[in-house]
Amino acid sequence: MPSDSETHIPRRKLRLAGLIAGAVIVVVVVTGIVVRENGNARLREWTDAQAVPTVAVALPNTKPPSAKLTLPGRLEAYYRAPIYARVSGYLKNWHVDIGAKVTAGQLLAEIDAPDLDQQLLQARADLANAEAASKLSAATLKRRQSLLASNFVSLQEIDERTADLASKNAQVKAMQANVDRLQALADYKRVEAPFDGVVTERNTDVGALINGGTGTGAAMFVVSDIKKLRVYVNVPQSYLAAIKIGSVASITVPEHTGRTFPAVVESSSHAVEVGSGTSRMQLTLDNVDGDLRPGSYADVTLTLTSERDLLSIPASALIFNRDGLSVAVVDADDRIRFRKVTIARDLGREIEIATGLTSRDRIVVTPADGVVDGDPVRIAGEKGKTGAKTSRAD
Repeated sequence: MPSDSETHIPRRKLRLAGLIAGAVIVVVVVTGIVVRENGNARLREWTDAQAVPTVAVALPNTKPPSAKLTLPGRLEAYYRAPIYARVSGYLKNWHVDIGAKVTAGQLLAEIDAPDLDQQLLQARADLANAEAASKLSAATLKRRQSLLASNFVSLQEIDERTADLASKNAQVKAMQANVDRLQALADYKRVEAPFDGVVTERNTDVGALINGGTGTGAAMFVVSDIKKLRVYVNVPQSYLAAIKIGSVASITVPEHTGRTFPAVVESSSHAVEVGSGTSRMQLTLDNVDGDLRPGSYADVTLTLTSERDLLSIPASALIFNRDGLSVAVVDADDRIRFRKVTIARDLGREIEIATGLTSRDRIVVTPADGVVDGDPVRIAGEKGKTGAKTSRAD
């Protein structure tokens, strides 16, 4: 039978083993708890990091962008003369058709005006009658004056004959003026070209009734000088100050793909149309080769200039809300700040900003919906900063 000392030793060993096992269990439990807490902390950090939006930023462009403005325009002949008849009658014949090149004074058509011819014959007859009456009055006055010395006639009769001669001479002048007027009108039976150019319209034919002097309806002919063209374009009011007289523009037309024609801004109407909010500008274009045609549609690309240096940003950076126009920028703490801005010019993909930004502002290129002032963000392309910034914010 074992002694008391022999049984005491196993009990001590059992207690020691139990203590060691308990310590191991405690260590395992504590280690599990620590590992779990660390995992939860990393998960919270990852979740917080994922909640911070990533944005692309860019600095405003301080270099002047390619300031071009393309607008629809219309080509017109530099000189264009609709030719109407001055006399009434019937078209006797015409000598040129559309597309014909004519010179100043060249005969285009002839008008048969028998009524006018008869009026001219009558006026010449009236002139001859007045001249005969004037000659008779002059001869009578001369004979009466020769008898004055013998007191055969009185001074009263001499005065009457003198007045009659003056009246007859006045009638001669009036009849001569009427003949000259009808002769000048008869000369208009010959329809002539007013200047060198091209016949762009012919709206009459042989035998057509001609109503002279009205200036209404279709013209008989239209003669255009196409060696030089005018280009008309309506420019929006916001761009008027940026287009200078004398600046060079480029013209393109659908029938000449890939080819441009230089034009010069010649003048402006200096008035804005109320309905459209635009002002008409006129450009001149040399067309010696005749490649361009009056009345054609054209795209007019104008060069814009600015009197001061402006910052330009992508159009996608603009924010429109009830507070007006603004731009989202990222401050030094990587937080969103909104800046109210005013636009100088809208250039399509780029916007020139007049006020509200500096050249050092980091603007958000495409701000997300729902972003408010003060929100933290992650800058695209930067690593290792967001967590610190976010933790500091928390």
